[in-house]
Parts: sequence; C-alpha cells; structure tokens
Amino acid sequence: SPHVTRRFSCPFTVHGSFPLERYTPEELYVRFRFGKADIEYLVNLLRPKLQHRTQRSHGLSVEDQILIALRFYACGTFYQVVGDDMGVVKSAVCDVVRDVSIVLASLVNEFVSFPKDNQIAQAKRSFFLLGNMANTIGAIDCTHVCIQAPRENEWEFINRKGRHSINVQLVCDADLIITNCVVKWPGSVHDARILRESALYRALQTNRPDGIILGDSAYPLLPWPMTPFLTANTPVQACFNTAHCRARCAIERLNGRFACLNYLRAEPQKACNITLACIVLHNIATKRNVPLCADNDAPEPLGDPNQPPAFCQNEQTGRATRDAIVRHFLIWICFGFQKSMIAMLCIFFGYSVIIACITNKYSKNEYFRL
Repeated sequence: SPHVTRRFSCPFTVHGSFPLERYTPEELYVRFRFGKADIEYLVNLLRPKLQHRTQRSHGLSVEDQILIALRFYACGTFYQVVGDDMGVVKSAVCDVVRDVSIVLASLVNEFVSFPKDNQIAQAKRSFFLLGNMANTIGAIDCTHVCIQAPRENEWEFINRKGRHSINVQLVCDADLIITNCVVKWPGSVHDARILRESALYRALQTNRPDGIILGDSAYPLLPWPMTPFLTANTPVQACFNTAHCRARCAIERLNGRFACLNYLRAEPQKACNITLACIVLHNIATKRNVPLCADNDAPEPLGDPNQPPAFCQNEQTGRATRDAIVRHFLIWICFGFQKSMIAMLCIFFGYSVIIACITNKYSKNEYFRL
C-alpha cells in the first residue's frame, strides 16, 4: 500500500535520524532493551552472518533486521503489530525473527560458558556476598517458555499447569550471567531428568567441580548439586535453608528482560531458537551493564515448588556434603559473626585468612573452601 511504501522510504539506520536518534536512551531501552552503543555492537557482531541475505535479496539492511528482531523480543506481540510499528509487512517480520534468532543461537557457545578454573574463585566470592553461602559456583533452575500447541506430539509439551511449553534449564552465577543452558525439552519433562541427560551433568559427575551448584528440591542431592532440607528440624538447618534461598535467588531474578518469552506463537524448533537468542542477548546485555526495564511483565516464574522429586533425597554422598556444610554454619553461629562483618573482613583480608583466624581445623575441610 502507499502507506507501507512511504514508511519504507525512510530506512532504519544506526547512523541516521530514524529510529535511534529520535528516541531518548530510556525510550530505546523500553522499545529495544538496548541502548544506541549496544545496538551498534550487535550490528557489528551479526553483520558477517546477516549481510549475505541482504545482498542477495536486496531486502532489509542488517540494521533493519536487528532492530525488528529486538523489537519483537522486547514486546513479544503479534508479527503484524511489530510490522506496523517498524514499517514492514508481517511476512518480513516472521523471516527476520527466524533468521536473526538462528544467527544468535549459533553464538551460544561463545557467550554462554561454565566458569573456568581462574573464574571459580570470583564466582564463590560473589555468591558468598549475595547469600552467605560458601563454596558456591552456580544456581540451577528450569523455566517454562509457553508456546502454541505444536502440530506434532502435542501431548509431550503439556506441563504440570496444563500449558504447552518448552522446559528450559539454566545455570547462572551471582551476577546473573547464564553459564549453562539446555533448550530442547518438552514441557512435560521433569527438571531432574533434564539435568541427568545434560552434558553438564555428565561432565561434573566425571570431574567433580571445585564447588557446589544450588538447586531446589526437584533436583538430586549429590556432592555438587546441593538442595535445601525438605524439612528443617534444627535452627542450623533452617539457617542453611535461608542462606541457600538467598544465594539461589540469583536464578529467580533472570526473568523480565524479553517479554516474548511469556508466550511464543511458534513451533518448538523456532521457539527454541528464539529462546537461545534471548539467552545470548541477556548475557551480552548483562556484561555491557544494560539495565532491566522495570515496566516489563515478567515471564512465568522459574521452577515449580510442587514438582515431586525425581531422585531420592537421601543419597549418601550428597547428604554427607550437606551435613558438612551445616556443621560449618554452626561454627559461624557460635562465633557470633554478623553477615556484614564477615563480608567486610573477607573482602579486606581474604577468605583463607579469616577462616584460619577462626579455626585451623575447619579451614582445611574441603566442604568449607570459599
């Protein structure tokens, strides 16, 4: 139509006057979830894999494609609405979201990685300051990304709440960086099975990590995935559960950046690509200190507290590890240190020094290494 043609005549460009220059920085964050410098970074990052399509079809520029995709990720509305907002037809939005999502998903191994040896110490410090939980290198949980009913094997995607979804496993650090993800399982699959079938589980079972990963009671209690007490029978166990909850809240705060993950009108494979794209964008945004938008509706909360455990909670090796940690919580309580004082001393003098000053005996125990 003439209306669409007129809007195409004013192309989107990160260097021109539309749309980036017409918005304030706050408006850019609301509409695209990124600022001007961040969008320019994404354009340069994705240009090698997107520009060939532009040259072949004389279609949308790389800048156009990224802005259209970001607009969809940010608002999650119908393709037609995004197209009307951005001045393109519905089919173009569909193609752009598909192509940009595939390209971003292909970068997941570049932007999502588990802490290396030289990063573990910092991860432990951050979790200790966050929740007073020692020796922690990550928090794990699953979130359900709701989708439309698939055309094939529809029943496999119905979760415990009766909705169609993809069950996505995420591991994050205390700074909200996603360090591991599994994006492929239907919503009917239990969280613990996703962990058990993952490459992360096989790797950490073979080579036990120097630290623990916090999970809720749906996960197995092993030496490295650490779950809370189902029932806290003593004050020390209650103290452990409180610290566990405070530290694990990092994974609960991941939701909220991309509204499209509330509900995806897409088949499972495309939904997985969009989810992976949002994971990559989340890590880019977090590392670049891009703020979260307070007005965004949060997706469905992570985890399901009523989900029955798929593993026995009394596995001996995991219980022994947790009991050792609880004994050290008793030590901290007996010495009467306040959380703020412990954190301050640890920051200024180092963890090993403070522990050694308290007791040489317990500083040598492998379950209390910060």
